Amino acid sequence: MVAGAALCSALAGGCSDSSAADGDSAPTANILAQVVASGFVDPVHLTAPASDRRLFVVEQAGRIRIIEPDGRVLAAPFLDLRDRVRSGGERGLLSLAFHPNYAANGQFYVNYTDLEGDTRVERYFVSRDPNLADPGSAKLILHVDQPFANHNGGLVVFGPDGMLYIGMGDGGSAGDPLGHGQNRGTLLGALLRIDVNRGDPYAVPPDNPFVGMAGARGEIWAIGLRNPWRFTFDREAGLLYIADVGQNLWEEVNVVSASRAGLNFGWSIMEGAHCFVAPACDRTGLVLPVLEYGHDDGCSVTGGHVYHGARIPAVVGHYFYGDWCGGWIRSFRHRDGAASEIRRWEVGDVGRITSFGEDAQRELYVLSSSGRVYRLVATR
Repeated sequence: MVAGAALCSALAGGCSDSSAADGDSAPTANILAQVVASGFVDPVHLTAPASDRRLFVVEQAGRIRIIEPDGRVLAAPFLDLRDRVRSGGERGLLSLAFHPNYAANGQFYVNYTDLEGDTRVERYFVSRDPNLADPGSAKLILHVDQPFANHNGGLVVFGPDGMLYIGMGDGGSAGDPLGHGQNRGTLLGALLRIDVNRGDPYAVPPDNPFVGMAGARGEIWAIGLRNPWRFTFDREAGLLYIADVGQNLWEEVNVVSASRAGLNFGWSIMEGAHCFVAPACDRTGLVLPVLEYGHDDGCSVTGGHVYHGARIPAVVGHYFYGDWCGGWIRSFRHRDGAASEIRRWEVGDVGRITSFGEDAQRELYVLSSSGRVYRLVATR
């Protein structure tokens, strides 16, 4: 039984390195982290446009670099924003999202911390050279003031509904001192959902849960987040996974229907499945995590993806995640509202895991603070 597994047991029915709960058998495959490319500086995100065999790697200082299908890293960055990005700690260029119709419209979106320390979501276009973006095409989509240097969230993702989702942390410091997590009047501590195909610079989807509510921001899809690092959609199952970094004691993974609007994930009433400020609290209407683990087992959850690739058929449908301090990689299958088939994978020493990534073929990648990009593959 792994450290901290007692709480995993309370939430998921059981947790171990090699077996799963409720009589389910953990996958028997063996997985290796295979180096794809190296030499990156603080890589924090990896993605690819649909039907494209290249990999796009986001470096925290402000560059997006391309890995060719043969593993070559192009010398010229796809986009270089270092002169407008404030990087360090939890700040920097944090993610990249290609428009679902990128092949036709050439649009992509980035989330970064500007020189004033605030969050900016911007749209760019690719140039005539498919390996170079047009830096002059920048258009500001969203600006959010950040009161502190940490908890920026930072992920932009197009959902299965074509909307752009933006993960926002609570604004930082510790203990949510400004009360953003439970405040529908701020864009902090929330998952946002906007329509970049309409409006200027965007439209608020009319089916967002707080549209027209007095004192609330219509862009909000869900509240109660501390620092979501990261979230992902499982389009096949219609689920949304959110890994939310905890305060001092608990790390959590939430799994909900991707179509459920207006959910409250509990921060800062709750940390994981536990009352945060006092021994007792009102949990009415709060979404509790599907899985959590204590700080005797790690310190900062790194969310990944649900695997739907072809290289490791034994784990199709498993959600992979890791921990920054623990250096481990685990997966589970979401079944009947609980985490099952939980397993820790001995993939080799990958160092500190900064992020996971997914290519256009749905294969899974691991990014390391060592500057390496790894692909997860099955071993014989």
